[in-house]
Amino acid sequence: MISTAVLLLRNAWRADPRRILTAAGFALGGALAGPLIAAALATMTGAVLTGRPAVAAAAGAAVAVLAVAALTCSHFGHVFWFELSELAELDFDRDLAALSNGSDGIAHHERAELADRFTLLQRESRQFHTGLGAVLGLGGLLLAVPVTAVLLARVSPLLLFLPLAVLPPLAAARLAERVLDRSRTAAAEPIRVARHLFGLVTSVQYAGELRVAGAGGHLLDRHAALWRTATGRLTAGQVRAAGIRAAGQALFALAYGAAVLVAVDRAAGAGTVVLVVALAVQVNAQVTSAVALVRDLQRIDTAYRHADEVRAAVAGTGGTGDGEVPDRLRAGITLDGVSFRRPGADRPVLSDVHLTLPAGATVAVIGENGAGKSTLIKLLCGLYRPTTGRILIDGVDLRDIPAARWRERLSAGFQDHVRFEFPVREAVGVGDLPRLGDEPAVRDALSRAGAEALVDALPRGLDSPLGTAHADGTGLSGGQWQRLALGRAFMRRTPLLLVLDEPASALDPDAEHRLFDRYAAQASAVAARAGAITVFVSHRFSTVRTADLIVVLRDGRVAEAGDHDSLLAAGGAYAALYAVQAAAYR
Repeated sequence: MISTAVLLLRNAWRADPRRILTAAGFALGGALAGPLIAAALATMTGAVLTGRPAVAAAAGAAVAVLAVAALTCSHFGHVFWFELSELAELDFDRDLAALSNGSDGIAHHERAELADRFTLLQRESRQFHTGLGAVLGLGGLLLAVPVTAVLLARVSPLLLFLPLAVLPPLAAARLAERVLDRSRTAAAEPIRVARHLFGLVTSVQYAGELRVAGAGGHLLDRHAALWRTATGRLTAGQVRAAGIRAAGQALFALAYGAAVLVAVDRAAGAGTVVLVVALAVQVNAQVTSAVALVRDLQRIDTAYRHADEVRAAVAGTGGTGDGEVPDRLRAGITLDGVSFRRPGADRPVLSDVHLTLPAGATVAVIGENGAGKSTLIKLLCGLYRPTTGRILIDGVDLRDIPAARWRERLSAGFQDHVRFEFPVREAVGVGDLPRLGDEPAVRDALSRAGAEALVDALPRGLDSPLGTAHADGTGLSGGQWQRLALGRAFMRRTPLLLVLDEPASALDPDAEHRLFDRYAAQASAVAARAGAITVFVSHRFSTVRTADLIVVLRDGRVAEAGDHDSLLAAGGAYAALYAVQAAAYR
């Protein structure tokens, strides 16, 4: 926890040094005021009983001043550290977002245990608004406890042991927090699934299908059952943790009672009794506060620890060497014995793939659902790392090329594309961030994607906001969103690899054919400039037959590869698939 406290203080210092110094001053001042109030009360009581009105009045004034100071420090200290705590929460959220989306690969998104960690971290990030207050509160206690101990020692050295009574409840608090952490981890999966179901039943996108199927009630029942499971696990953890904390507090209560008896037995006067009782009350308050503060800090410490575990799990998914990306492809891309198995899977998605994609070629990848087409695409993009084998870029292992450099020379359009609810200019321009605001470049990309008419029909052209995130946003159909996604994929002028994974799945056959006429021209232009390879996945053979190389995947292996005519002549898997689809159009 010490490292977590240091980290919180360092982040606060980086955000605003003067504010953290002021907040620390108020926290320490407020903590010190408590023991001094007890001392002033003892002096006032003794002076009243011994007939010293002047001393009593001065001590009473001191009590009032110290009480006001304690309240002032508490109020203004909270004002100062609250904003800094919000910044700490935002800092953790940025770190969590970077962990989720800033890593080189995407395989970690498909691991259930990491998904549960992310669910837990998303919930725990809300605790960060108490983190800095806990650190400052504990700092104040470290100042107040010695002062309290000195005042108690003046009555009896035996009372020096009273502050040690804080140890059992503190130890109990740490143990209780570990119990709670285990219960939160156990509840993470049902919570994650329940949130997924909630997203389904509240989504406009899926509303029609759910209404037709009448599945809304069923999903709500499953949602309720999952929350009951999660709540049961959390409640059981809370009950066990409460019992542990109660045991720790009971030990402190015994020590507290013993201290009062010692004070009465050793008392040299009423003022001494008042001092000991007041200090004992404060020690009780300090213990209660310390337990709560340690709990808050330990919870944040646990969140940082989980984040470190996730960071270690997602590290190393991209290239780590210093290999150079060629200016243009001369030989092409070779897959040398590539296999890929997802963590925990029974069998590989791809097995022993040997394949060469020649420089400048257009490559079509086909196969039945689950054959490994999208996995192959993601491997080429460096989103997955092969379990075995190598991917060579003009002879250089992709593992030796820094992922960021390789990504700079890629363009991609995916079937599950992002629907950026931005103005059109940005929704397309984000495909090449350095040219985000370059209107001619955006219009050229839209033209090559066949989307210029779509944009011209919008009320404000390129400046038209898209989607429901804007009050005046324009809703688009699935095909229109896909055209914008293709425009985004065409933003980079000289990629070495252009990937289109089911790029026209939302378009009708005629629209797809017109699109691929443009697409073929784009592929030829890019190939001439940089020897680029264009790889696309499609189920429509009218499109596939135009490719220079057709790769047929079956059960994670390359069943055959060649051009349209040679594969038809071979009479293999491609010919059979082509015949089935051709028959459907007769």
